[in-house]
Amino acid sequence: MTAHLDAQIAFLREADKLKSILRASSLIDGSRHENSAEHSWHIMLYALVLSDHAGPDVDINRVLKMLLIHDIVEIDAGDAPIHGNVDHAAMAAKEAAAADRLFGLLPSDQADGFRALWDEFEAAESPDAIFAKSIDRLQTPVANLVTDGGSWKDYDVTLDQLETRVGVPVKRGLPEVWDWLLPKLRTFFANSARP
Repeated sequence: MTAHLDAQIAFLREADKLKSILRASSLIDGSRHENSAEHSWHIMLYALVLSDHAGPDVDINRVLKMLLIHDIVEIDAGDAPIHGNVDHAAMAAKEAAAADRLFGLLPSDQADGFRALWDEFEAAESPDAIFAKSIDRLQTPVANLVTDGGSWKDYDVTLDQLETRVGVPVKRGLPEVWDWLLPKLRTFFANSARP
């Protein structure tokens, strides 16, 4: 029992480092960049609040677990902004290695379950993972609309990029929410077009 609990506490101590991983997105009040732990909490809240938009096959409790652990790999791999210039294959390899190390801190029964949930989220093929990935992509555009473009300005993001990188996954799991968001995005980009 002591070794089991030692492993659990070791993982929890290591997970605290997620609070130090800064993301490209700012808080809505613009005071600072959010960290990955805050992001994980906030998208869990998004999932809970928007659960009435989930398909009938979605288990919201599994989604919440996925969202809780989905970015823990950033402790080792760092944050890769969706609109940044990123080598996706190299980042996927770094994240997989991080998942091996971090989930490997847990007792084997928990390690296997957490890793399977993380892999499912990354694959985005099950109803739960499709909904979770949609929620993950939704938060930043909502915040950027409030912050007059936020990180879109830093990365010179276009509406076409948003429709591809954000719209496709959001529409898969949250089609009604995408239908709500898209006109707002079009209006923003039309009003912020350079002369």
